[in-house]
Amino acid sequence: MNTATRASHLAAAAAKFPFLGPTTADDLLALVRSELGDERVLDDFVTLGGVATRALAPVTILHIVSGNTPAAALQSLIRGLLIGSRNLCKIPAAGLPAVMEFRAALPQELVTRIEISEELPDKWPTEANVIIAFGNDETIAHFRGLAKPQQVFVVHGHALSFGVIFDDPDFASVAGAARDASVFDQQGCLSPHVIYVRGDAAGYAERLAQEMQRFHEREPRGAITLSEANTIRALRDDLAFRAANGEAIVLHASQGSTAWTVAYLESPGFPRSPLNRCIFVKPLPSDLAAELRDVHAHLSCTGIWPATLENARVLADCGVSRICLLGEMQTPPWSWRQDGQLALAPLVRWVTAECAR
Repeated sequence: MNTATRASHLAAAAAKFPFLGPTTADDLLALVRSELGDERVLDDFVTLGGVATRALAPVTILHIVSGNTPAAALQSLIRGLLIGSRNLCKIPAAGLPAVMEFRAALPQELVTRIEISEELPDKWPTEANVIIAFGNDETIAHFRGLAKPQQVFVVHGHALSFGVIFDDPDFASVAGAARDASVFDQQGCLSPHVIYVRGDAAGYAERLAQEMQRFHEREPRGAITLSEANTIRALRDDLAFRAANGEAIVLHASQGSTAWTVAYLESPGFPRSPLNRCIFVKPLPSDLAAELRDVHAHLSCTGIWPATLENARVLADCGVSRICLLGEMQTPPWSWRQDGQLALAPLVRWVTAECAR
């Protein structure tokens, strides 16, 4: 099965998972071309830069995926299948049904290139040519310790995202902001923790709260643990106490539940959300770089409104690797360079043939 055929089958299976966003065979082949120069280079020698060149996919890729969002796991698996590798998927102990469902949607020739396990078989880390690890700092450190010098080790660690409203007097962006803060129950690296607003930030928080309620009525949040619920309640209590003592804070919250929380505040620094649809709204500071300094190393994406190149230039050096329209943070294109890295190029080995044709 060549690359073009694999792309066609993968796109057909991906279409069953709307959270992956638009996925066509052309999208996947465009990713190959953008990173490897030619979609045929994984199948045979092609002329690149005047030299016959071929990209060899790793025989085996080990994916260590987390349970926060199924999208990241499927994106990694799709990339591994696209280049033609065998893929070992270590999924969380609680399972990841989307991975199983995706495998079931593939033709048998691709199914045989996937192995899935909730426990990590001892032989997997040593068999793999490439290890791709998703998770927190402790998880990354653990698997970095297992990686051998000859193995490629790709990291997708803890990451934070945020939004910036440069100009929105009519609050046209609030529905998109609510969606970005609610999809995957805010568990992914592309989920915003904070929305910075130039203009009426307090009014924006109020309107965002209304949209969070509407989104909740359409798509209720998933079940959370007692500990997670108590963390949200503790946050609400702390904010209410601070507001009662004169701090510029306005709390908006779902009635009778922890389904969603929107907090307007003006104190400096990047507040960390406890997730599960809790988001902060703050006035856009004059020095955003200073505001983000403590989280610079962990920044992933910013959703902006309006999405203009002029506004993107303001944020290009702030630490994020992706800038997009607010409301589209959760559906990155296949060309997205996650964590600022190429997705396919680091995985392959190049061979050049200096031969007469």
